[in-house]
Amino acid sequence: MFDVNEADFKKLTSYMLKEYGINLTNKKHLIQNRLNSIMNSGKFKNFTEYVDYITSGRADQKDLRIVVNRLTTNHTYFMRENAHFELFKDTILPELEAKYSAKKSLSVWSAGCSSGQEPYTLSMIMFDYFGARRNQWDLRILATDISNHVMSIAKAATYTRDEIKDIPDVWMKKYMKQSGNSYTFIPEIRKNVIFREFNLMDPIKFKIPFDVIFCRNVMIYFEPETKAQLVQRFYNATNNGGYLLIGQSEKLEKNTPYVTVQTSAYKKENKK
Repeated sequence: MFDVNEADFKKLTSYMLKEYGINLTNKKHLIQNRLNSIMNSGKFKNFTEYVDYITSGRADQKDLRIVVNRLTTNHTYFMRENAHFELFKDTILPELEAKYSAKKSLSVWSAGCSSGQEPYTLSMIMFDYFGARRNQWDLRILATDISNHVMSIAKAATYTRDEIKDIPDVWMKKYMKQSGNSYTFIPEIRKNVIFREFNLMDPIKFKIPFDVIFCRNVMIYFEPETKAQLVQRFYNATNNGGYLLIGQSEKLEKNTPYVTVQTSAYKKENKK
């Protein structure tokens, strides 16, 4: 295991915080573990040289992706924090269906989608809710993450039996195909999710604003100021009457522009 001196540690963590909003100030052991193979590759003489390379602006995009993939945490699972999905199904979708009965188009963003469990769950909920009417609607979901590694897993849409153990059997039969111990989502579900690599520190410049933004258990790694700035960007990118859902262990500050609907669920009120 290579040594991380304090100067290099502060330089790397400051860089990750500024460029990606990720707070690693108490994660020295994690950095050592996850970058150990890079240090053993022989490409760099020592950790100081590696940190200088990454933070100098000279690093190519491939190496930057590697360090981001290694240092981001992507723990997730199907049906996580199910109260949000119940709210989406029972309250949000009926509102949006009535609101867009003429346009027949919804805009949903899974921000920090990790390995795909959240956007695929949202797709199944929408397919179930709209039923035979779904072919009349544009229900596609934008799913973004900073890590192209986890998104490659998400795009494959294939999971083990243990990974999908919390998915209802009726959904497994309707929306998945089994091959040995692997289960893959049917093409209709896969095509309903559009994956894009995106850094939440960047300006949000997608073509249309969103009716619902899921950004759950992502901002727990952000500093308060970084989080507040991101929430404001989310708010600006939310349609009037739209929703923001965050992790159940998270909360927004009292001065948030959103209105609280329930724990970890917020709404952008229609302007008078």
